[in-house]
Amino acid sequence: MKAVVYHGPGQKSWEDVPDPALRDPPDAVVKVDTTTICGTDLHILKGDVPAVTDGRILGHEGVGVVTEVGDACTKVKVGDRVIISCISKCMNCDYCRRGLTSHCETLGGIGWIFGHLIDGTQAEYVRVPFADNGLIPLPEGVTAEQGAMLSDILPTGFEIGVQYGEVKDGDIVAVVGVGPVGLAAVMTARSSGAAKVIAVDGNPFRLMAARDFGATDTVEAGPDALDQLKAFGPGGKGVDVAIEAVGIPATFALCLDAIRPGGRVANVGVHGKPVTLPIDRDWINNITITTGLVNATTAPRLLEDIQAGRIAPEKFVTHRFTFDQWDQAYDTFSRAADEEALKVVVSSED
Repeated sequence: MKAVVYHGPGQKSWEDVPDPALRDPPDAVVKVDTTTICGTDLHILKGDVPAVTDGRILGHEGVGVVTEVGDACTKVKVGDRVIISCISKCMNCDYCRRGLTSHCETLGGIGWIFGHLIDGTQAEYVRVPFADNGLIPLPEGVTAEQGAMLSDILPTGFEIGVQYGEVKDGDIVAVVGVGPVGLAAVMTARSSGAAKVIAVDGNPFRLMAARDFGATDTVEAGPDALDQLKAFGPGGKGVDVAIEAVGIPATFALCLDAIRPGGRVANVGVHGKPVTLPIDRDWINNITITTGLVNATTAPRLLEDIQAGRIAPEKFVTHRFTFDQWDQAYDTFSRAADEEALKVVVSSED
């Protein structure tokens, strides 16, 4: 088969590799027909994830058809059309039973293994460990593109942003950074009952897109952003929830500054540098700060929201490519701001 193979920082290629095979009884093999590129893949190509070694097939999102199943599979069967979850999970260890599947002990304390510790989904076929737990049936009426958004970005924005931020009916929510994951938080915050969702970004295209995803208001990043955000709250004291979806000290600080007493900061962004916590100011403010790696356990609920018309993940897809256009797909996504790209979808030609 062919796959996108990592060969060190800045190096990848679409090349011939051996077909995957079943290794363990809970495994399945899926023929991938639709996949995408994540910001994490770009971090890997920059050399930011040293656990990814030369020869690894990239990718952790996708939709396809099951072609083989191991003897221990009782739910999935050959011919099933499925969403491949970005998080693998045994569902037997203590963390999985507690709902923290992203820290599956059976897999060494990390559920994100596709394109990281094992070969991933940017390939014609992929081996899926614990397939009964990591493959989600794609219902009739839900497209492959919609399903691919349920592999990672939609559950990430919803779980780590909206659920951890405890967004409830009537809340005023700021989403700082409205790239794909931030837009997922915007979309699911609205469907969770937020009265106002304010999108903050420095990119005019993303701010315009945020309106289409459900943002009631937008604020351009800059020196006046904090004052504008605080003004949305009662008495100008700030918002109820601030979702950080960038991953830099300045945006984390903006979120902390923008919430009112009793407010909540849900950090979704991937941080590469330390941030400052002004505990001398905030110890008295009854605030909550959460962090997390997606567990991807909410995909069935989000599927129901898609079927009911409450969310529309197809809006993420701005660019489409085929499996022989991986270089163009990566180039477009790596220049997302210039190309006005949110998510690129790469599909087989079958």
